[in-house]
Amino acid sequence: MEDELKELQIQVLSEISQILGQALNLDQALEFILGVLSRSFALKYAGVALKDPETGQLRCRTSRDLTAAGQPRAGCRPGEGLAGLILATAQPFVVPLMGQEPLFLNQSRARQFHKEQVSLIGVPIILQGTPLGVLSVDRLFTDEVSPEEDLRFLGILAAIMAQFVGLELPGRLREERLRPENLTPGPELSDSSRNFFVAGQGLASQEVQQLIKKVAPGRAPVLLSGESGTGKNLMARVIHELSPRARYPFRKINCASLPENLLAAELFGYEQDAISGAVKARPGRLEEADGGSIFLEEIGELSLSLQARMFRFLQDMEFQRLGSNRTRKVEVRLIAATTRDLAAAVKAGSFREDLYYLLGHAPVRIPPLRERRPDIPLLLNHFLDKVSKEYDRRFYLTQKALDVLEDYAWPGNVREMENLVERLGIVVEGAEIGVKDLPPYLLPPAKMETHEDQAFLTRLKEMEKREILAALERNRWIQSQAAMDLGLTLRQIGYRVKQFGLERLIKEQRGHSRSG
Repeated sequence: MEDELKELQIQVLSEISQILGQALNLDQALEFILGVLSRSFALKYAGVALKDPETGQLRCRTSRDLTAAGQPRAGCRPGEGLAGLILATAQPFVVPLMGQEPLFLNQSRARQFHKEQVSLIGVPIILQGTPLGVLSVDRLFTDEVSPEEDLRFLGILAAIMAQFVGLELPGRLREERLRPENLTPGPELSDSSRNFFVAGQGLASQEVQQLIKKVAPGRAPVLLSGESGTGKNLMARVIHELSPRARYPFRKINCASLPENLLAAELFGYEQDAISGAVKARPGRLEEADGGSIFLEEIGELSLSLQARMFRFLQDMEFQRLGSNRTRKVEVRLIAATTRDLAAAVKAGSFREDLYYLLGHAPVRIPPLRERRPDIPLLLNHFLDKVSKEYDRRFYLTQKALDVLEDYAWPGNVREMENLVERLGIVVEGAEIGVKDLPPYLLPPAKMETHEDQAFLTRLKEMEKREILAALERNRWIQSQAAMDLGLTLRQIGYRVKQFGLERLIKEQRGHSRSG
């Protein structure tokens, strides 16, 4: 039973995260959520009541009732009835048998289905520590599912709803932090961000561009997913520059680059002597990004304890520095990126379910370069222009060289292309870049057509082998350092080591180095 319930909850949250990106406003988003709940669970009633920011009155914003033809709206003052109690205390409430609970108010006349057999479960909708409304559902009372499990699941849904509610409320923290004079369009896009739009003309890129333009003005967290090298860092910067936060700081940190204790210190800051070697207090990246955006690269590498801290921070925008009891408050937008399958990580227990679905408000998948074939010539021209400016001389590709590069699979994506063009700018003496100048691994057998080509490529392979050997020798036969020296990835140099049969030589030379 427990496994079935867990699977159902994951399916429901997954469906909600997928369709919320299509919601145009708050009412539609709430309708989506309640519709999924009604279809997936044995609910007789599900409703959302929100606090009117002007009158303070608690009013039903939307509801789903399986026995009512319409969706009646009714209001109650905070403190009146169970919904008012939940709002006033900011605590969840469970009524085992609704007919035995005197605080239950049936003002909306929507719940007519044997209420003596139905339980009420209500949870507050809280944004940054402030109760904004109540999510409540009626369930047939059974002993199979504990109220604690229902509360946990509804709490996740309420956290998702809170983000959308916050988008609509006037006078909230967003308007306080992002003052009217700063809500005008930010400065012009940087050159790198502008090139994201110029060098992305294929259908796949156009879809990503439209999605980024849609999510950029909002405040909900954004999750960028895709293979390594697809340009997630650039996407994060574009989102920030297209948002009202463009005049505020943009901070980033790679979650895979630091151990847990140092990563926590980088994120949340620390007080003097809180960590080894800390001679004075230091703010973290979250404080530095106040009013702007923070980009967490490889968020899937966060430990479970840091995931819990990040989830609590996103709910209330409050945190404590390491070694401090003082609660600090900031207002930042989270942009996260991952190369991992976070849905699979949730099932495996290595990533928190609530954090995953909080990040899932605005998912953006960055397609690999092999799915963006029309963009390859544009990107090549962009990087050639960049190299031409750096070396103050013009480079261009012959048609045959361009054909080879368009046919290549680009496993390292845009990063691999940029490294290749930069390397060609160093080794090519003239302006023309032909097939003879390309590394052999780029050339499929079909491109080696003539004996002259074969002979030239053989000489080119010997040159490349000598270059690899020289780089290995300079770097004490350590492949990773030699790869960095040559501007290659570890996978690329590993391929060449195997292709040229250098494994045994490297092993012997490393052995001599250790013995010496």
